[in-house]
Amino acid sequence: MTTRRDFVKQSAALGAVTLLGDRPLRFRYMGAAPMRILILGGTGFIGPHLVRHAVSRGHKVTIFTRGRRQADLPNEVERLVGDRNGQLDALVGKKWDAVIDDSATNPDWVRQSVTLLKDNVSQYLFTSSTGVYYPYLKRGRDENDPVRLEISDEKDGSETYGVRKSQCERLTLEAFGTGGIAVRPTYIVGPGDTTDRFPYWPVRLARGGETLAPGKKDDPVQIIDVRDLVEFMIKLIEEKRSGTYNASGPRGTLTISQFLDQAVAALNSRAQLTWIEDYDFLEAHKVTYAVPWVMLKGNNLGHTSIKNDRAIGAGLTFRPLATTVRDTLAWWNAAPAARTATPRFAITPEIEAKALSDWHALRG
Repeated sequence: MTTRRDFVKQSAALGAVTLLGDRPLRFRYMGAAPMRILILGGTGFIGPHLVRHAVSRGHKVTIFTRGRRQADLPNEVERLVGDRNGQLDALVGKKWDAVIDDSATNPDWVRQSVTLLKDNVSQYLFTSSTGVYYPYLKRGRDENDPVRLEISDEKDGSETYGVRKSQCERLTLEAFGTGGIAVRPTYIVGPGDTTDRFPYWPVRLARGGETLAPGKKDDPVQIIDVRDLVEFMIKLIEEKRSGTYNASGPRGTLTISQFLDQAVAALNSRAQLTWIEDYDFLEAHKVTYAVPWVMLKGNNLGHTSIKNDRAIGAGLTFRPLATTVRDTLAWWNAAPAARTATPRFAITPEIEAKALSDWHALRG
C-alpha cells in the first residue's frame, strides 16, 4: 500500500525528473540577479512547480498560505501563514523584489494584498486566465480585446469567474503600473494536476481498446504545460516586463485529431479511436468537453483560439506534447490509490460505453 509519505517521496523524485521535461535541469542558474520573491499560494498545482523553478534559478522564495496543505518544496523556502481574507499580518513590514499572486479569484483579496504591498514590492504578477475573454463569441482574441468587468448573469459560473479575474487584473495593473503583470493561462496541464481534466486522456489512452474521440477533427485545442507556464512567469519578472500576456499553447494551431494522434504515439497506445463529430449526439450523451477539447459553439466558440504572439515574443516556449502526456501519466500512476480510484473524469466509462453503443446502433 502506498502511504502519503511514500507518495510525497515519489512525487519529489518524479518532479526532479520531469520539472523541465526533455530539457536539462538548470539548478542554481544565475543568468539573472537573485531576487526575493513572495508567492501568494505555493502548495496547489502551479505553486510547487513555481517555487522549485524559482529556487533552481537562485532566487530566495517566500510562500504565504493558510498552512492547510503540504507540498514537497526546497528546505530553504520561507513559509508564512495567514489568510487572503484579511489575515495578512505575516506580510506587514516585509519587502520583496516581486510578488506572484497564484491564489486569487476574489478581487477583494487582490485589493488587500496590492494595498499592503505596493510600497514594499517593485513587481506584482497576477495569475489570471483566458477566462477573462468569456463569452468567447469570436475566435482569435488577443490582449488588445476588451474584457468584461461587470457580471451580467450571476448564474453563469464561467462569466462570474472571468469577470472576477479581469477585476483582479485591473487592480494589479492600476496599483503597480509598469511593475504590474497579468498572465492569462489557458487550460494548465502536466504533473500534479489537481483538476482531473487533462489526466483523463493519458489514463484512457494507456488503457487501450475502443476509445470515444469527441468533436470535429479540426476543432482547435489549447493547453499550457505547467512547467512552461512557471518558466515564463519567472522570466517575466527577471526581465522586469510589464503588461498582459496570453499563456496559451502550443506555438501553432493544434486540432483535437492531431492531439489524440500524438498522444497515442507518445504512449505507444493500442487505443482505437472512434470519432463522433455530431455535436447534438455528443451533447445528448453528456459529452461536452474532455480537456483539451471543448464543444466549440455559442459562448465557447472561440474558447481554444486565443492568440499567444505577445507571450511568445516575450519568451514563452513549449516542450513537446509527448513529454507532457508521458509525464502526466507517470505522475498519475505514482499517486495513491485513494487519489486515483475515483477520478473526476468528464467522460466516465459508463458515459463512454453508452455513447459508443448508441453511435454504432445509429450507424447500423
